[in-house]
Amino acid sequence: MNKRYLGALTLVPLLVLLFLGGWFLRITTLFLALRALYEYFHVLSVKGHNPSRVLGYLALLGYFALLFTREDAAAHLGIFVAVLTAVAFVLMVFRQDTSIQDAALTVTGFLYAGGFFGFLILLENRPSGIIFVYSVFVISWVCDTLAYYTGRLFGRHKLIERVSPKKTVEGAIGGLLGGALGAYLLGMATTAQTGIAPGHFLVMGFFGAMFGQIGDLAASAIKRYAGEKDYPKLIPGHGGVLDRFDSILFVGVLVYAYVTYIL
Repeated sequence: MNKRYLGALTLVPLLVLLFLGGWFLRITTLFLALRALYEYFHVLSVKGHNPSRVLGYLALLGYFALLFTREDAAAHLGIFVAVLTAVAFVLMVFRQDTSIQDAALTVTGFLYAGGFFGFLILLENRPSGIIFVYSVFVISWVCDTLAYYTGRLFGRHKLIERVSPKKTVEGAIGGLLGGALGAYLLGMATTAQTGIAPGHFLVMGFFGAMFGQIGDLAASAIKRYAGEKDYPKLIPGHGGVLDRFDSILFVGVLVYAYVTYIL
């Protein structure tokens, strides 16, 4: 527990930079994305896979260069994925140690670490965008907190034991309600600034909390597949970036989709 408190303190500067927005958000997000990709590649290499690290990092840096310089970077994500897939297949053909699984894992790693983290920058580019960035963290944190305490107090039925033995159905329901409530309160506090009805934040919070919990389980599933308990440690008591930001990655996708196609 002492390590977790220490780790929480080390997270404070990162969070301050993210919440300041602008170039502070962009550079911090790039650092987190690069670290997340490293952790992803590391656990898969332990399992015996050989994704192309160089190709993955180059694709991530290229995409973030677009995120830093163009507001329509999302329009180019599909092209990045197509070119990355083609180059990965070229490596599969000409390198004996690269299999179809390795090619697929390279592309998936770019999307998971680079594409998903990139949605924080894309969100900030929207009108009142920094509020939507805040909403991603509020939904994720309140969901995680309520899920933990609801599971501790009322948890009886395992959620998906083979992936995460401690998570319960009751905890997941508490997390859904918590994420919705946290987002709703944020919507009420900022409606004069954004002009968006708090009800939209309520819906966004509910489905964001659902996606966030799936993101948590997905990160755990990758670790269990690789036979690892944690991703390479970076934050004392919290593991790596993918241990701490796993739900935020998926919440960011949902919030961006809601803002883009509903709002």
